[in-house]
Amino acid sequence: MSDYKSTLNLPQTEFAMQAKLAQREPERLQQWQAQGLYQQVQQATSGRPAFWLVDGPPYANGDIHIGHAVNKVLKDIIVKSRRLDGYQAAYVPGWDCHGLPIELQVEKKHGKVGKKLDAAEFRAACREYASSQVERQRVDFERLGVLGDWDNPYLTMKPAFEAEQIRALGKIIANGHVVRGYKPVHWCLDCGSSLAEAEVEYQDKTSPAIDVKFPAADPADLAKRFGVASADNAHFVIWTTTPWTLPANQAIAVHAELQYALVRCGEELLVLAEELVEAVCERLGQTGEVLATATGEVLAGAQAQHPFLERVVPILTGEHVTLETGTGLVHTAPAHGLEDFDVGKREGLPMDNPVASNGCFVEATPHVGGTYVRKAEATILELLEQRGMLAHHREIRHSYPHCWRHKTPLIFRATPQWFISMDAEGLRAKALEEIAKTQWFPAWGERRIQEMVAGRPDWCISRQRTWGVPMAVFMHRETGELHPQMPALIEKIADKVAADGLEAWFGSQVSDWLDGDDAEQYEMAQDTLDVWFDSGVVHQCSFVSTVPEAMTDGIAPIGDFYLEGSDQHRGWFQSSLLTSCAMHGRAPYKSVLTHGFTVDEQGRKMSKSVGNVVAPQTVMNELGADVLRLWVAASDYRGEIAVSKELLKRIADAYRRIRNTTRFLLGNLHGFDPEQHLVPVEEMLVLDRWAVAEAAKLQARIQEAYLECEFHQVYQRLHNYCVVDLGGLYLDILKDRLYTTAADSRARRSAQSAMYHIAEALVRWIAPVLSFTADEIWQELPGDRSGSVFAQTWYSLPAADAAGELDWARLKAVREPVKKYLESLRKAEQLGGSLEAELDLYADGDLQAALQAPGEELRFWLLTSEARVQSLTDAPVAAERVTLESGEVLALSARRSAHGKCERCWHRRSDVGANANHPGICGRCVDNIDGAGEARRYV
Repeated sequence: MSDYKSTLNLPQTEFAMQAKLAQREPERLQQWQAQGLYQQVQQATSGRPAFWLVDGPPYANGDIHIGHAVNKVLKDIIVKSRRLDGYQAAYVPGWDCHGLPIELQVEKKHGKVGKKLDAAEFRAACREYASSQVERQRVDFERLGVLGDWDNPYLTMKPAFEAEQIRALGKIIANGHVVRGYKPVHWCLDCGSSLAEAEVEYQDKTSPAIDVKFPAADPADLAKRFGVASADNAHFVIWTTTPWTLPANQAIAVHAELQYALVRCGEELLVLAEELVEAVCERLGQTGEVLATATGEVLAGAQAQHPFLERVVPILTGEHVTLETGTGLVHTAPAHGLEDFDVGKREGLPMDNPVASNGCFVEATPHVGGTYVRKAEATILELLEQRGMLAHHREIRHSYPHCWRHKTPLIFRATPQWFISMDAEGLRAKALEEIAKTQWFPAWGERRIQEMVAGRPDWCISRQRTWGVPMAVFMHRETGELHPQMPALIEKIADKVAADGLEAWFGSQVSDWLDGDDAEQYEMAQDTLDVWFDSGVVHQCSFVSTVPEAMTDGIAPIGDFYLEGSDQHRGWFQSSLLTSCAMHGRAPYKSVLTHGFTVDEQGRKMSKSVGNVVAPQTVMNELGADVLRLWVAASDYRGEIAVSKELLKRIADAYRRIRNTTRFLLGNLHGFDPEQHLVPVEEMLVLDRWAVAEAAKLQARIQEAYLECEFHQVYQRLHNYCVVDLGGLYLDILKDRLYTTAADSRARRSAQSAMYHIAEALVRWIAPVLSFTADEIWQELPGDRSGSVFAQTWYSLPAADAAGELDWARLKAVREPVKKYLESLRKAEQLGGSLEAELDLYADGDLQAALQAPGEELRFWLLTSEARVQSLTDAPVAAERVTLESGEVLALSARRSAHGKCERCWHRRSDVGANANHPGICGRCVDNIDGAGEARRYV
């Protein structure tokens, strides 16, 4: 037996079968960093139209989690795919660096401001801590394969950013959107500060639900209103779940159009909404007799005695009163509720707030002075009980606003604060108009943010914190009005902050900025800006601090894309929208994508206590970043995103299929120089032209999927292509031609040319997702690879038309039935491999014509040593009959070939041994070695 191995064109490649991503990716990342890959890509793509994805900043505190990984990878996929579309797509990452969580970390080490550190030292410690957190997170984000300007990120604590933020505030003030007001805001007792809407989350809370009696202060007047002879011992009954707010009660609200009843319950008369009489009396454990009714409008003006204070309060009307819960009469404390405040403002009620910033009642408050509000509830309940004013008390579980940081219940507390008004200058209307102009992924995002903006209150932008950008304004000491030269002063302050940092403001006095009488009449605001304002002006400030050359007349370009979690409809998407509309009268973005949160396979949230947390660092260290990236792409981000070790294992298997397919392409392109060996498409074999045409169709679908952000469709199409169309069909058929035909034959060069085109396209298809792998493939492809794969545009596949030469649909349709039939014979031990088979196919009409078209080359399509086509009427009775999806009938019959096995190609042919010089091989192999080479046309 001769050794013909040296005559075969066996695959050769440095592209390893074992990816070892966890070990090799860090090495490749070091290469990227050393060569300044991001800068190289930006240079190579200069001159193209710009595409701006504005990075929503993660908070600089703690290690990144799996949700961060999802977010950054999705952004990276979009940026890299837009470069393929022909854009110069920048990615400038950023971090949110101010705010309470960082203050709390510094307090743990140094104590509160004034204990060990003064305010300036405390801010310096906050800055140092934030810097350390940024560096920790940057390392992990880069390890994910996210290509960006990591050496020059925007940080909200950079002086250039802080200065531009102050200018942004000045612009919004100049446009009339900023007002100062005394109104209730969400107040966190742990933060000791007001909160923005986006910092509020709703959780269940157990609260005391109480019915409280307010005695009628003028029974005779109440009797007249109800048209009865007497209303002695009558009480207005309210229901509340916040007993601590009763010391601030200033009125009782009723709805003008509702009917109210005077109800006899035992020896007392109670005023209740007529529709709720039965429910309330049942709750009180009494039977009630309705004596008379009157509308809320008639009751307006009546008076009630506060249940434990020497205070008479009026009955007022309010549109917010409903019959959903309670009694139909609403306890009204203007200092502790937005609707209460609005009613109180309309009616001129006292707005006194008895609760100090530390959550304790001021000392002068009767009965509860100096008591913490939560503890005061017990005292108040006892007072009501003692005075016979507590009609009913039970505990209920209900949804209640909580601080998103401390997870503790909030209170509403009226304080002087700065607000961006939603309606004073038409900001709400403009924002709603701009929402409608924006493209939303998924589409329901538009409705969601519209509803939120339509119903949101004014935005409280002031905070009582140390670590933040100052509310850098001057107010008149008596009127509270802003200084008339505020725009010029803002610019002066911003210039100083840009040069000297925040201490340029915090370390200054009024006299450093104002002269003469102004210095006496005006005072500096002591508040800092809400951190949502910090991140909300990223659309302007990030460009100033990182890419000022992108700006026009001092205004940043509109972002092409924003992408964050679905919770940001009420957070960053909204704060960005409002600040941009307030500054420039337009949205800061053209398109917005939201993704869901990560959960385990059972749909549960990630929790350390449950033990279902999947850390991205662990995944990268065990499976590699590309597997993690492939999982992100494979997931439908529009809903919850499931992740687990088992899911990642399946993704790793899919990755291997894609890698091995690519390895086959690279291995068989060994020795191929596209400058010398590329066969013009019109001269390729029919099968190769068909494969190139199919790749072009797939590329169009993949391009569309990337453009529409349907990344799971990219994954599914790509994986299916590698497993079915390439691995299971084209490349499977191609092996014989690649390995056995002459190295420089048209048959082999045609196959290599098709594979080269496919590989050039494929490496681009995967580059946005499998970035490390794509870069590895790129370096192994033949041809000039001096540029980066990440600077390329979509590969221009040659126009290849093979549709009319063979009936591909029917040829593909018979492969699976043939494969199953031969496998059944193998299991029955009537055959070994498929190359032992001599196959007869029986068909009629178009199917018969389709199978006859390739002639002798049909056997290569079906991977048998012989394949003959005959009329269906000639099929033997024992033949296997199959009905195809088209309804056409195919009959199959096969037997083990009696011919010798070719030592070189393993086909069993009648001419094996016919050549005395090569007695162990078939005629075509002899021709491929010593002759002109076999001629192929189709397969």
